[in-house]
Amino acid sequence: MEMASQIARVVGMSMQVAGGLARRGDVPLGAACPIDRAMGLLGNRTSMLLLREVFYGARRFEQLVRRVGVTDAVAAQRLRELVAAGVLAKQPYREPGQRTRQEYVLTESGAALAPILAGLLEWGRTHLPDDRSHVALSHAECGAPVHVALRCDAGHDVPESEVVVTGRRG
Repeated sequence: MEMASQIARVVGMSMQVAGGLARRGDVPLGAACPIDRAMGLLGNRTSMLLLREVFYGARRFEQLVRRVGVTDAVAAQRLRELVAAGVLAKQPYREPGQRTRQEYVLTESGAALAPILAGLLEWGRTHLPDDRSHVALSHAECGAPVHVALRCDAGHDVPESEVVVTGRRG
């Protein structure tokens, strides 16, 4: 393998910071940061894979456990956390002749994670390629590939270097 292909390309762009966030120095943000709070809930592999499977249409506990490949106990704990946080909701269902059971469905809050999961899928395909995986996102109506992008409310695609993150002092 050529040396050049082993060296990652460095891209020196970053977002701009303003307000109290720009003046904070090296003080940790902790729970004041929305990313920190989100990672506290979603920042483990099992939670993200359970969400992936719910987005892919799995709803029942046994199906989620099999698809994610974790123990019942681990899946139950993560699903409890996602339900308690309002990302998933339990919905009763009953097979004929069986007792009533619960299935997991996305809430509005959970559905709002679609761009995050799409972004992780796109990033993984691009930066961690695997010949065994042929997962892609496409538009159901026209078949064109779907990509995650930063876009302002005025409809402009915004490069990372033009994003301003503004924070206020607590």
